[in-house]
Amino acid sequence: MSGRRIGIWYRMAAVLVKPPLVVLFKRDWRGMEHIPAEGGFITAINHNSYLDPLSYAHYQYNTGRVPRFLAKAGLFKGSFVGTFLRGLKQIPVYRESTDAANAFRAAVDAINKGECVAFYPEGTLTRDPDMWPMRGKTGAARVALLTKAPVIPVAQWGANEAMPPYAKHKKLRLFPRKTLRVQAGPPVDLSEFYGQEPTAEVLRAATDTIMAAITEQLAELRGEPAPARPYDHKKARGAEEAGK
Repeated sequence: MSGRRIGIWYRMAAVLVKPPLVVLFKRDWRGMEHIPAEGGFITAINHNSYLDPLSYAHYQYNTGRVPRFLAKAGLFKGSFVGTFLRGLKQIPVYRESTDAANAFRAAVDAINKGECVAFYPEGTLTRDPDMWPMRGKTGAARVALLTKAPVIPVAQWGANEAMPPYAKHKKLRLFPRKTLRVQAGPPVDLSEFYGQEPTAEVLRAATDTIMAAITEQLAELRGEPAPARPYDHKKARGAEEAGK
């Protein structure tokens, strides 16, 4: 299956969201040729603003391949939010599962049906002081190794200038008009991990490979070198507590 059908719900969302994005922001979009035209695939994206899912979704919507985001399974039960998420075909994550691989079964199924599944491997807004990608979580790598689907690294910059992460006052800074920059890179080569037992070490190495590819794309967008090692929030927090 190609997975190219956008569907009425996504078109409705685009009607609501695209006009203000076009009016309020400039765009610098690069690398759309790396988004597969057919078949299931994964996008792995850095996360530095509450606005960047809209920026990324706008970018990818315009490629004709809409992303399916991951969300907690509980959000899909009833209510307007649940109806909207189901209509948009977003992906429930069953975190209560005792089987780590089974926790992402809906994502695997979507990819096998030809869909795009979007991962924020950091799991949250970056805590890096300079807003580079942090050390990633292993979910995207686990799904990638299960499906052998292409993993497209996507970097974003600019939404954080309109709404910085963890700002005390979450107010939009719209003026002067900001530029939403999005860049996709070529698929991450994970072939060395195929066929291996998905141990913690293998998943960590595959995740680090994915995060390095995202960081490389962001360094190009920002026009500056990335740090030698990704920020590890757990280690940094532990060092702070030890120093108290």
